[in-house]
Amino acid sequence: MTAAFQASLLALDEELGLGPLGGTVRRTHLAHGAWIDLRPGWLTGADTLFERLAERVPWRAERRRMYDKVVDVPRLLKFYDEGEPLPDPLLDDARRALDAHYGEELGEPFRTAGLCFYRDGRDSVTWHGDTIGRGSAEDTMVAIISVGSPRSLLLRPRGGGPSLRHDLGHGDLIVMGGSCQRTWEHAIPKTSRPSGPRISIQFRPHDVR
Repeated sequence: MTAAFQASLLALDEELGLGPLGGTVRRTHLAHGAWIDLRPGWLTGADTLFERLAERVPWRAERRRMYDKVVDVPRLLKFYDEGEPLPDPLLDDARRALDAHYGEELGEPFRTAGLCFYRDGRDSVTWHGDTIGRGSAEDTMVAIISVGSPRSLLLRPRGGGPSLRHDLGHGDLIVMGGSCQRTWEHAIPKTSRPSGPRISIQFRPHDVR
């Protein structure tokens, strides 16, 4: 059963839109050439976008092989490939803004959008890096916008070590860059605490998954 979504009291009267990037983005340099950028509350009126996406996106439940058995993926998914129309015009605006801010550093535009719907605290994603395709050998970027209820995103050095925690939701932006996908891992762990639904939107360059 999906937990009820509770809108942020601060967002009830906000108009749907994007704030500035520029000097509002805070970069943290990690080990091994990795870094993350954080921009809390980049998307204003984020709860409105959450409701639109929850209703409009053709969400899919998937099953994947894990070792010797096939299991349910503990979240709903939708991937928008290059050239595929996005489900809301604000996502087009967000991608253009990210291209304008990061294009020179990245050297290319963001091309795809992967959406994940975490219905409650039982939905999760285990430790991983986006290393399918070029991310396994090249520095790249993955930009994630979170809408809905906050959930903890954890990062740790690949192979183990102390983890960093960021609670993301209600329009927060995190960008993982440099060697982050190769040398660090990230996860959304399960939680037994009451947790409302969250949608993450991940923008990636060509051939990064």
